[in-house]
Amino acid sequence: MQTQQLTLAQINAFDQHQFVSALSSLFEGPPWIVTETWQLRPFLSRAHFYQALCDVMYQAPVERKIALLQAHPDLVGRAALAGTLTPASTSEQAVAGLNRLTAEEIVNFHHLNTAYRDRFGFPFVICARENKKASILAGFAARLQHTRDEEIPIALAEVAKICSFRLHDLVQDIE
Repeated sequence: MQTQQLTLAQINAFDQHQFVSALSSLFEGPPWIVTETWQLRPFLSRAHFYQALCDVMYQAPVERKIALLQAHPDLVGRAALAGTLTPASTSEQAVAGLNRLTAEEIVNFHHLNTAYRDRFGFPFVICARENKKASILAGFAARLQHTRDEEIPIALAEVAKICSFRLHDLVQDIE
């Protein structure tokens, strides 16, 4: 995680390349949300910036939303076990205690990830910073009961929560 936060003045002054380079970690996958949000500058506050990011995400065509969800790693998936997650994802999964599971728990997560992905066509996305193992497992159980049309906005809301935490880490709110 970045240790020195960016100021709103800095991000408002960035050219598009600098903006995307500095802020692409707010979302998993290709930086299309950050790229499109650049043109909405200047941002008056971190909350204003966050709202602009979410507006771009929510106003995207459903295919782009699904691609965004598909860019997320499985919880306790191959990337986590191999140590190839992004630094943000690694930290977030660790906060939830997912780096301290037994072999049996890892197998259970694998089965739940597979069932979820088979049902919806994208990985289970949950804001790990707001959850621990038990609430994540409960989330799997509850959300596997949804239809795909019910689950897409729930998963996107979780992406928005993840972005909020990452934005808080990266950008100061007060000049």
